[in-house]
Order: sequence, then C-alpha cells, then structure tokens
Amino acid sequence: MRHLPIGSLVYEFSRHLEPRARVGPGETLVVASEDALSGQIRTDADRRDKAAVPYSNPLNGPIFVEGAEPGDALAVTIREIRPSIGQCATRTADPRQLCEWLGTEVPHGTHVCAIKDGLIHWSDAIAIPYAPMLGCIGTAPDWGAPTTAPAGNHGGNLDLIEVCPGNTVVLPVFVPGGLLYLGDAHAAMGHGELSATGLEMPAESTITVDLRKGPKIPGPRVEGPGEIMAVATGCPAERSMAEAFARLILWMEAEFGWDRWRAYDLLTHVARISVGYYGIGTVGVKVDRRYLGGGG
Repeated sequence: MRHLPIGSLVYEFSRHLEPRARVGPGETLVVASEDALSGQIRTDADRRDKAAVPYSNPLNGPIFVEGAEPGDALAVTIREIRPSIGQCATRTADPRQLCEWLGTEVPHGTHVCAIKDGLIHWSDAIAIPYAPMLGCIGTAPDWGAPTTAPAGNHGGNLDLIEVCPGNTVVLPVFVPGGLLYLGDAHAAMGHGELSATGLEMPAESTITVDLRKGPKIPGPRVEGPGEIMAVATGCPAERSMAEAFARLILWMEAEFGWDRWRAYDLLTHVARISVGYYGIGTVGVKVDRRYLGGGG
C-alpha cells in the first residue's frame, strides 16, 4: 500500500501545485497529515504562535486521480484514521461570537489529551470515546484557490463528524485529475465545533479513491452504509440548511426514483441535521437508507 508522507504544509485547495501523488481509480493509500494547529502544540505549556504560522488546517496533497475530468466526482472512502503520536490537542483562546455573553478575558486554554485504548483522556474524571474524522477534505476549484478556513462546493473545511471511517465522501471534480487534498484530523468533535478547535491530531488516514463519471454533482455528499447526506455551506446557516435539504431532495429524485414533493414531505418527518463549525454555517442533511426504496 502506498504511503504519502507529510511534505510542505499546504493551506489552500489550489490547482497550481504539482501533484504529490498520482493514483488510479480504486487505489488505496495512506495519507499522513499534521494537526490543524500546524504542530505547534504538543504540551499544555505550548502556545499557538500565529506570527510564525498564521494559518490553520494544513493539508496534504494534491493527489491526482487518473482519468478524472471536470464534471466527474471523486468518491473517497475513509478506511481508517490513526493518531500519529498518541495524543490530541485543543485550545479555547478564541470565543469569537460568544464574547457577547462570556466576556473576552478568556484563558489560552491549551489542553493536550492522551489517546489510549479507544479513549481520549480529557481529564482524570472524563474519557471521551475516540471517534476520528477529517475536518478538511476537498478538490481544487477551477477558479480561485480557497483557503482551509471556509468550506464550499469543492469541500474544504467541512468539520462534519460524518467524514469518518466507514463513510464515503463524494466531491465534484473541477480540473483534470481532481486534485484531492485532505487534513485536519480530529480524534473527536462535537456538533458545531464550538471553540473552532476540535481534538486536533496529526494522523495517518487510509483512503480508497474511486472515480465516478458524471453527471456533475452540486457539492459534497457523504454516503454511509446506513444513510446518505447532502452538504451546503455559508451564512446565514438557515439558508445553508434549506439548500442542503434541496440538494438531498434532488438527489433522491435523480438517483432513487422519488418525486421531489413526496421527498420534501418525507424529509419533514425523518431527516436529521449535522452541523460543522458554526462560524461558517456548514450543514449536512441526512436520511436513513431504509426510506430510499419507498419511491415517491
């Protein structure tokens, strides 16, 4: 199995960089990534130094997928996400919108946690189940080079807990080869990523990259054994929620034989919502696969 080690840290989903790897459809590889804090916090005494490294969420890539052309999609199945150094880190230095209620005198709050025996040892009294996911995954757009701060139709900083082992992330292709990037692994994260920092960790992610030839999809999707999810992003989050619902409805119509208005009715009663980082309004809307065969 091929291994893609960490190279120069990349903070954009750029079509201008030379591929770090070329893979054929169906190929599996292990991709190493640095944590979202750019490796600056390894102990509770460390501090995030944005003067030295101003950006967050470094990526590994791009990965060129042979045969991928604009209008296709990459289907990236996440097989495993392993911590590279047996620990994760978080910080609470940026309360942002919460300052209105919590105040601005916030301690730096650097917090390093050991990962052992399937648990994240948050404190002597609290252990959190290890539930890894990738905060950032995406392809390179054909116009501009979005950073690793926002999300968009190319993917990006999705911060959705469903981007996890066992699921497949489906991403639009905008340029030849797709140019896949990934990084920002979390040992676990709650919905909304409240402090804008999950339990960040350097990691090795085992992925299988498949190619789907058209029709073009409007944005990221997540497919799991038990559910499917459409994603939209942007503020206000209410609009993203509506767009994600619409994308799921049209997906159900195009691929599962549903009448759009019957799907609209059904989702009113059975859909569920997943929220990425609340500051950028990323929303996933999902439905259990058991409903998809009901037709419309």
